[in-house]
Amino acid sequence: HEREHDREISELAAKHAEEMEKLRAELKEEQRHLLDELRQQMAATYRAEHEQAQLQSQTLHSLELEALRLTLNNMHTSQLELTQSNLRKEKETALMELREMLNDKRAQEVAILQSRHQLEWEKIKEQYLKEKEDL
Repeated sequence: HEREHDREISELAAKHAEEMEKLRAELKEEQRHLLDELRQQMAATYRAEHEQAQLQSQTLHSLELEALRLTLNNMHTSQLELTQSNLRKEKETALMELREMLNDKRAQEVAILQSRHQLEWEKIKEQYLKEKEDL
């Protein structure tokens, strides 16, 4: 009876050892499976964060480019306004100089015409006096 009991204990111990080995194998397999899942999740998270970082970088780059474009546009507009203002001033100055030149020329022509008029008047007056004398 004792031998049978020892044999049963020995069988139970072997069965227990076998079940423990089986459980360890299952546990290792489950750990490996969980590690694989964790690696995949970490890789997916890394890819998602990397894509988000790239998207943010691209967005930031786009915003910087837009800011530079607007700044350049504002500078160009300011330069155009300054150029227009300078051209307007130059045009006004040129017009004033032309007006003064035309006024001077007109004054000279008026003086010449007055001088001719005076000479013709004197000629007519002399002719009149001469004809009066002749009569």
